[in-house]
Amino acid sequence: MRRNVKDLLVEAKDASELMVDLAYAAVFFGDDDLGREVIRLEERMDVAMHELRVMCMLAARSPDDAEQLAGVLGMVNSMEEIADAAEDIARVVLKGLDVPGELRDDLRHAEEVTARVKLRADNRLAGRPLRQLMLPRETGMWVIAIRRDVEYLWGPSGDTVLAEGDVLFLQGPAEGVDRVRSLAGGEPFGLAPPAQAARLSDLDRAVDILVELKNATEVAVGLAYSAILFRDRGLVGEVSTVEDKCDDLYYELQRWVLRAAGGLEDSELGELRGLLQIGNSSERIADAAKEMTRLVEADEDPHPIVAVALREADEIVADAVVSAGSAAEQQTLKDLSLETETGMYVLAIQRAGRWIYRPRGRRRLEAGDRLLVTGPEEGVERLRNLVGDVRDYTEEQV
Repeated sequence: MRRNVKDLLVEAKDASELMVDLAYAAVFFGDDDLGREVIRLEERMDVAMHELRVMCMLAARSPDDAEQLAGVLGMVNSMEEIADAAEDIARVVLKGLDVPGELRDDLRHAEEVTARVKLRADNRLAGRPLRQLMLPRETGMWVIAIRRDVEYLWGPSGDTVLAEGDVLFLQGPAEGVDRVRSLAGGEPFGLAPPAQAARLSDLDRAVDILVELKNATEVAVGLAYSAILFRDRGLVGEVSTVEDKCDDLYYELQRWVLRAAGGLEDSELGELRGLLQIGNSSERIADAAKEMTRLVEADEDPHPIVAVALREADEIVADAVVSAGSAAEQQTLKDLSLETETGMYVLAIQRAGRWIYRPRGRRRLEAGDRLLVTGPEEGVERLRNLVGDVRDYTEEQV
């Protein structure tokens, strides 16, 4: 069946975001299988991008059509650049460049990781719907996509029944990965606790900067999609600010890597090459996110199919405003367990006109805070109920 522009945009957004998550996870776990999933997705992206370009050219029947569809093609190019950069990160693992153990230790501190788990013959999950399995409650991990043979199912519902051989892509706390692997009939990774360094070395500083660059990159992508969905030029400015920060972080990364190289043998320099490759690719992702927001800066409105596609994507972007007296007011993000309770992940908080990126679990919410979130569409209503936002999300989709 021939796909339409909306379907292709939805697939491209979901695939490109999953590729970024899987690429960083491949580095975290040193997992070639995760790296190969990124390559598989990139090949699908190439096909989807070609179809999109052909369909956009065929759909342009007037200068106005061409002007609007040019914005769609610009967004397509940015998505493709994000996918290509994610592939380059994955190839750090596949080429055996390796990375310092300190990087994996730092990534282990992340509040959320992405994992790939295959259901093996002796699994305890096949034949049951996701709603019945209650993986978020039992393991802390959410299933964001499933690969069954060569087809991908984005944003599976609670009625989705798992089958032996399914490959699950999940997000959640690092400690939840081994729990899911055990249920799926696999061997646990048995991740050791992070090593405690006696003092901060040049390599430690480089690793810390790369982790900060990774986090900023992911925020830039989330904010860019949000800016397009909400037609918010203020968010466009925030993306530009984050992209500038990514540029500065990459330059800092280069400086500390060069300093660290002075104390290493030639045989150890491969790890530093891996750091620079990941840093360069991360910076390219942030550049692509900024380029994507040109769709909002243009005088002409983008083609309406863009907003429709973003709303129907696996992980949509939405917002929620904290009301005075709500259950969320004066509670920390950790206490609220938003990801477990609603399925939504907080990208940023707008407070008094300023944005707080990637807020930590200890961040306490105040009345008037605007949460910018990403996650499954059904989580928006649950989140808004929790924070006392009375807007009807279903009416916004009409």
